Amino acid sequence: MLTEQAAIELQKDLRKQLIINDQLPTDLKLIAGVDVEYDKETDLIAGAIAVLDFHTLEVKAVATHVMQVTFPYIPGLFSFREMPVLLEAWKKLALHPELIVCDGHGLAHPRRFGLACHLGIVLDLPTLGCGKTRLFGDYEPVAEARGSISPLLAEDNREQLGNVLRTQAGINPVFVSPGHKISIPTATDIVLKMAHEYRLPETTRKADHYGREAMLAYKNNYSSSI
Repeated sequence: MLTEQAAIELQKDLRKQLIINDQLPTDLKLIAGVDVEYDKETDLIAGAIAVLDFHTLEVKAVATHVMQVTFPYIPGLFSFREMPVLLEAWKKLALHPELIVCDGHGLAHPRRFGLACHLGIVLDLPTLGCGKTRLFGDYEPVAEARGSISPLLAEDNREQLGNVLRTQAGINPVFVSPGHKISIPTATDIVLKMAHEYRLPETTRKADHYGREAMLAYKNNYSSSI
């Protein structure tokens, strides 16, 4: 297992490969959400990938995997905790997406290398992060109307890392940042499109659902086999 310092150095090294401009298909067809579910009673972790039709939001493919956590809880290094289970789920996926939405952060990270960046580099795919809470960066209050944004700026050099986006009027905003091969404006537009009815994008909602189902099924099967 990597040490904490080795993981930080790897983040810094991989960050050099990031592309923060749009390299998406002109006619995007398949978009995926990825999410990780932690079991509160054990060290089990479930990873889920849900592939949706970009235009209809119909679920086209799902893959999940459950395993023991292999990396400790260290702030800023969540990707090393969550990547293994997501990559195992990826191996099972019958239909691969053209863009991945991560339940987490991309550039909006102290070292500009959150889960969305890490996954994008490893899979060589466009990725973006959509976090429920702020991890890093400052922003001004966001207007209440749906679609309102406030730039998310780095605390150290005021670089724009993403946008704080109001996906539903009067509901808490989300934190959008590029992962790989996508720009801040495009990432923001896609999250708003995916969050047509709820605060979180449909990609995240579906992946969360299948992740919880996978964890429950795994634990039920384990209990019945004892």
